[in-house]
Amino acid sequence: MPLSEQEQRLLDEMERHLMRNDADVVSAPQGGRSLSYRNIVYGTILVLLGLGGLIVGVSVPLIVVGVIGFVIMLGGVVLAVTPGRGPGRVRTEPDQTARAPQKSSSFMDRMNDRWDRRQGES
Repeated sequence: MPLSEQEQRLLDEMERHLMRNDADVVSAPQGGRSLSYRNIVYGTILVLLGLGGLIVGVSVPLIVVGVIGFVIMLGGVVLAVTPGRGPGRVRTEPDQTARAPQKSSSFMDRMNDRWDRRQGES
């Protein structure tokens, strides 16, 4: 169902406001890297083990065990938020921006293309 003229004007105004105020967010590269489920699971396990070590280190007067538990927890968090590496992650193309847009583009890419077309018409 197409948008009414009022809805279209409102959408255009919101796009202009977004581009003017949040241009750094809109133009930030995604990089194609996402979080790995495996890394999140392993990181969570490490955080829980480190938390257990920290509790043991506090309850038993062994500061070294508590410090080691904290370091393990920190390593688990870093592992959990690290993007996964998989096949095809390294790009060998010299310039990806020169390519034509693909059909499976994201919502923001489609909106940017639409915005560019509208700016060209004006």
